Amino acid sequence: MILLTPELRERLLANGRDQDADHVPVVRFFNPVAAGTWLATELDEDRDTLFGLADLGFGCPELGRFSLSELQSARLAFGLGIERDVLFMGEFPISAYAEAARAARSIPGGERVLHAGACRQPRAALRQKTGEEEG
Repeated sequence: MILLTPELRERLLANGRDQDADHVPVVRFFNPVAAGTWLATELDEDRDTLFGLADLGFGCPELGRFSLSELQSARLAFGLGIERDVLFMGEFPISAYAEAARAARSIPGGERVLHAGACRQPRAALRQKTGEEEG
């Protein structure tokens, strides 16, 4: 699988030029046969060094830099490699993903927490607007 399309590469490079922002992740990579999830927000000009949130399955997701070429060269069971989640659309800043992932001890767990909270917020706002009681 091609891990970065030209469009994704350009978005990551643009974010890399503005390193002071709390970017929304552009791409999500995962290990299809074991733990391992990466959310990338930026790509350095070397076109190999990504910045984002990495979770290797040890219960301590961390923000940092990781290598695209290392992800591409990983050889997993059954002849598989690291894959890109083609349906992923980042919805929150990377700091929110990091906070939720650390609390849940994994990126997937943190994503569930974030999405559950996002689903509750609109309903709560609607109830407040209409004066409906929670229950």
